[in-house]
Amino acid sequence: MFLSLLQPLFNIIDAHYPVIANLRGLNAPPAPGPPQSASVRTGLLSDLSAAATAAVETPRVKHLGTVPYAPTLARMREFTTQRDAQTRDELWLLEHPPVYTVGIAGKAEHLPRIDNGIPVERIDRGGQITYHGPGQLVLYLLLDLRRRGLSVRPLVRRMEQAVVRLLASYGIEARGRDDAPGVYVGAAKIAALGLRVRNGCCYHGLALNVDVDLAPFFAINPCGYPGMAVTRLHDLGVTDNREQIGERLVCSMMEKLQ
Repeated sequence: MFLSLLQPLFNIIDAHYPVIANLRGLNAPPAPGPPQSASVRTGLLSDLSAAATAAVETPRVKHLGTVPYAPTLARMREFTTQRDAQTRDELWLLEHPPVYTVGIAGKAEHLPRIDNGIPVERIDRGGQITYHGPGQLVLYLLLDLRRRGLSVRPLVRRMEQAVVRLLASYGIEARGRDDAPGVYVGAAKIAALGLRVRNGCCYHGLALNVDVDLAPFFAINPCGYPGMAVTRLHDLGVTDNREQIGERLVCSMMEKLQ
């Protein structure tokens, strides 16, 4: 049955690579002599099987709890650097202790205007400055974009749609914005997004405000926009706890990755 599912792929290979077709015995009779072609065919089938399995496999989900930012970033980079074509994608659901993160193009005018004791980390994602802290769910996406046939912009749209769908399940109308990636309820931002791509694979992800303290946002220009309002699920009437919301967020993201 598995081989029948691969038949369309075999047809494409046969059309463009007749030598492989001959080895598979579809377009020419098997050559006499030792069965080298059988071993080649077996190897080809094995490679195709592994690639097909990896392509359709759902990401592994890891619940990491509350973890410091810098070591988590180092783990994402290490995972991305060491992965290969068969490495399973992963989603990491977690929270961070209070920290500001500033993207590659971060500008000084958006940094904290007061000394509130919250550290500032300059990192390798896109975008400007944002805040992470307890009560904010962070979902990191460690994905092989080539294997999934995705580029950055379509993935960003899917990330936004996952959050919009989650909020809709609570009766909250939300939307993405083309001019300012993220998810908004009215004019207020409730989820921030940021990605880094290396060798066709991405890391970083999205941050959703659940019952996070919003005061640290007032000391910065969130995502580089002076005066941008921010909101959280708690203020929109959602009473589910973070664990419940986190599970629903993961399910919504999984659906958008199919």
